[in-house]
Amino acid sequence: MSTPAPWIRTRLRAAPLGALLTAALAFTVVFLSAALPRAQDRGADGALQSYLHTVGPTATSVQVTAAVPNNGDTPQLLDSTAEQIAAAIGPVLPLDPSGPVYGRRGAQARRLPDPALIRPEGVPPEFALQYQHGAREHLKLTAGHWPDSPPDGGPIPVALSASAAETVGVKLGMVLDGTKSILDRISVPPNTSQIRVVGFYTVDNPSDPFWDRFGCAVAACTNYTPGGPGQPPEKYWYAVALTGSENMSRIGEWGHGAEDYWRLPVRVDALRADRLQQTSFGLASVTQGPVSIKLTNGLGRINLRVTSPLRTMIDNAWGRQRAIDSLTEVGPAGAAGVAAVVLCLAAALTAERRTAELRLLRARGASIRGTCRRLLGEGSLTVLPAAALGALLAFTLLPTPRWLPAAVAAGSVTLLALLAFPVRAALLLRDKAGSGFSGRRRLMAELAVLATTAAAVTQVVRRGVAPAGEGVDLLLVAAPLLLALTGALLLARIQPAMIGLLARWAGRRPGAIAFLGLARAARGNGRSRPSALPLLALVLAVTCGAVGATVLTSVAAKRTEVARYSIGGDVSVSGGTLAGLSDAFLSAADRLPGVDVSLPVWTDDDVTLTFGNGGSVRVNVVVADPVKYAKLADIAGRGRFDPAVFTAQPDSAMPALVSSDLPNGTFNLRLAGGEAVTIHTVAVADGTPAFNGAENTTVVLPLGAAKDLLPRFGAPKKWLAIGNIDDAAVRALAAQYLGPAATGDQPGHVVRTRTADTANLGDDPLQASAERMFWVSVGATALFAVLSVLLTLFRAGPERAATLARLRTMGLRPRQGLALILTEALPQSLVAALGGALTAVCGVLLLGPAVDLAPLVGADTPTGLRLTAAPILQQAVGLALLAALAVLAEAAVTARRQITTELRAGDTP
Repeated sequence: MSTPAPWIRTRLRAAPLGALLTAALAFTVVFLSAALPRAQDRGADGALQSYLHTVGPTATSVQVTAAVPNNGDTPQLLDSTAEQIAAAIGPVLPLDPSGPVYGRRGAQARRLPDPALIRPEGVPPEFALQYQHGAREHLKLTAGHWPDSPPDGGPIPVALSASAAETVGVKLGMVLDGTKSILDRISVPPNTSQIRVVGFYTVDNPSDPFWDRFGCAVAACTNYTPGGPGQPPEKYWYAVALTGSENMSRIGEWGHGAEDYWRLPVRVDALRADRLQQTSFGLASVTQGPVSIKLTNGLGRINLRVTSPLRTMIDNAWGRQRAIDSLTEVGPAGAAGVAAVVLCLAAALTAERRTAELRLLRARGASIRGTCRRLLGEGSLTVLPAAALGALLAFTLLPTPRWLPAAVAAGSVTLLALLAFPVRAALLLRDKAGSGFSGRRRLMAELAVLATTAAAVTQVVRRGVAPAGEGVDLLLVAAPLLLALTGALLLARIQPAMIGLLARWAGRRPGAIAFLGLARAARGNGRSRPSALPLLALVLAVTCGAVGATVLTSVAAKRTEVARYSIGGDVSVSGGTLAGLSDAFLSAADRLPGVDVSLPVWTDDDVTLTFGNGGSVRVNVVVADPVKYAKLADIAGRGRFDPAVFTAQPDSAMPALVSSDLPNGTFNLRLAGGEAVTIHTVAVADGTPAFNGAENTTVVLPLGAAKDLLPRFGAPKKWLAIGNIDDAAVRALAAQYLGPAATGDQPGHVVRTRTADTANLGDDPLQASAERMFWVSVGATALFAVLSVLLTLFRAGPERAATLARLRTMGLRPRQGLALILTEALPQSLVAALGGALTAVCGVLLLGPAVDLAPLVGADTPTGLRLTAAPILQQAVGLALLAALAVLAEAAVTARRQITTELRAGDTP
């Protein structure tokens, strides 16, 4: 008697294509499920590190300062203290391997009254004295020698940057005296207030973190005197001179005291977004906790202080991350929901295809447990290797230290892919009638889903989204999925009736193709195929994609609103503090391509307004063309008014638009260079596009009535415009007619454009990461939706091929066969696209008012989503097109081969 072949091996050999498709599905779903969390982690980590890199190494360091010790003042003590500090902080925070930067600096700089030195505005330069360990290795001597000779009682030897020496006029070997007066020369020993320049050096890499916040040792810096009443600030040169370790103890003589410092840079690349709270606790321990106490008691240094700006930045980053978490989880949650539906659909289709086989096994005495065990073993050989490969590929392509979320996601999906078919088979075998869910049980399940959805949406609408900083709002994440699930169940109920009506209408029309296709589509919701699951997958994909696209569209619109509000329009050019805008510039700017509204504005921010009772107040005065100004105010959202108010005016007073903090009536404006002007309030409007962010008292005068006053204002101070204007063209034009732009210490014109400000608002790595995750999630949901369409098509392929073969024998042409396939398969996709779009609209209307987009916008904005048709239609139409392409591809690739097989083999399926 021969031994029977193993059942699992025989089954896999009998259906290799099915096993291959199951493995491919498992690989795809597991790969994406593991890749999405790791992509999120990489995006969050990259955003955190990019944010910290922009602030410089000093801001991301732990800084320790202490008074100079009274005894044992040696460079070796400074070195050993640095080692002790690093040993205490290293176990708590990841320190940069470049090592600490430390040394000694004087408490004050000394002014050098030597007349031979260069004085930009008559103020003598100032030099500070500093020793920084390791400076000799980070610079290159160009003349003289390094000041490391032993003290000889003479002037303190120093080295100076060659650039600073040239700027200030210092020569090699020069002795610089820091005494201020003859009395100082008598009371202060001369050698304690003198330095000798013994060497010049250059720095090869000024951006080296070693020189961070130490730029005045690389080149001379510009400082200004405080100034005073009637006396403007005056510019003078400031530089830092370096001395060697041998003369470190003399720094206090020159600097009227000194302090030791140690800067320990934290390794920013080792910080993780998921451990921000632990990092903040570690910084607190270092600056104010046990580590700080250990350093204070263990080092024995006087006035030891441990500080770090990094903790504030970490806390800010943590708050921003938690504020944006709820929004970033909506997309991945939608993709996870569609993936789960696709796996359940694959299991249902496989169980339906093998129903006869399973019932035969049951009839021959196989138990349900034994059958499920065999199906589980069969799935293990196909699902587990593919899932392991998919997870391994995701972990390899997207490296990140955090592995648990990706592992949990991959494991959950693998478990669902492995158990879905055996569980579905067990339910099928237990159902002797073969009817699946009874009508009552299905109705109860649908009512439970409806009740859960209503409760979740009501709760979100009532309480709003969880406050920023409280982490992921599970209700906000789950609500779109529940809405989509409810919409899909409703569609599954009404779709047969809708398509049946279409079939009846097509039956009365000439031609049989439309009627046959619609009739088969209407019967698809019966026992032959589980149509609710593919419908659910498509509705979920459209809903989640549309909600995500609506969020991104609303973010872009709100950024534009914020930019326009801040600028006062689409473009703003200010003449600066020294002069206004020339007529040549205004004429050329008015001809720029894309300009719709062009408006020169005359402003004065220091005008006195006098009341009838003798009181007065300072106001901002704006003179502009009222019609164009009203358009700008309306678009910018600041100071809206009707320009028609200026048409009705008393003859004795000039009409004026005032802010609400001024009463109605007649007042006097006292402008420069003339007598007071009488004005009369004709309307009230708060805010003005002419002053950026100005909320002070404002008076707007119409250009026609105030034309005689323009000589008192001088040239227009600002040019505002509305339109799609190129940023580079505006800046080039301003540079051509107005000269250099304003810099940190030089006045000049200032150009602001909507394009640049909007880009600046979006130039945040955290926001960019969240937006990328939205689009990746939308792509994943679309892929899963297409997979659901393909699975349904492949399952219905043999039955459809048999029908087409029968019709071919009756004269059906190939082109008509393709039309029949499209008519049968596309209605469900179109209904799902329409249902998903309607569900997305409901979701935005119900949940949108509670969504806070400020973390994504980059500025404070009113809470709420903007309902627009474009993103919803794009997702619905796009997914419908993808489904149509999938149907066409399946029909072109498999239909002809299957029909030929049916024609040759007969009609037995």
